[in-house]
Amino acid sequence: MTDESTTDDARDLLFTRDLDAPRDKVWRCWTEPELMKRWFTPAPWSTAHAEVELHPGGASVVVMRGPDGEEHTHRGVYLEVVPGERLVFTDAFRAGWEPSDKPFMTGIVTLADAGPGRTRYTARVRHWTMADRESHEAMGFHAGWGKAAEQLEATARSI
Repeated sequence: MTDESTTDDARDLLFTRDLDAPRDKVWRCWTEPELMKRWFTPAPWSTAHAEVELHPGGASVVVMRGPDGEEHTHRGVYLEVVPGERLVFTDAFRAGWEPSDKPFMTGIVTLADAGPGRTRYTARVRHWTMADRESHEAMGFHAGWGKAAEQLEATARSI
């Protein structure tokens, strides 16, 4: 298995944080649509809609809503699901393995115990091109995933 705490591919962005919440609850937050709506999109944006078909090839749909009402829909599929440990998803495909118009990224989320009631949360985002990676970083990848992780931790602690 690959070490999820480092990357040697320049197209990757990596985010790691220890969350003060149990791994099973963090997993639920990543896999239950009603919980995803509570944390997934960094405030002041919100998650207006989420769909999860939690199996390889299953659809993933997230609709993000901005403070002025603008919406962005992100569609993809799950490539790998290891309950409680790992999710791999991509926007390269839509449901039914339909190719997307323009693949941008593949996300790899891993969860590991980090002490009693704590979770090591690692997100590796692999981009198709350096330009995509640079664009994602310029959009505020680190700040956005950091804010979302705070919201994830709060949501997991509340359930």
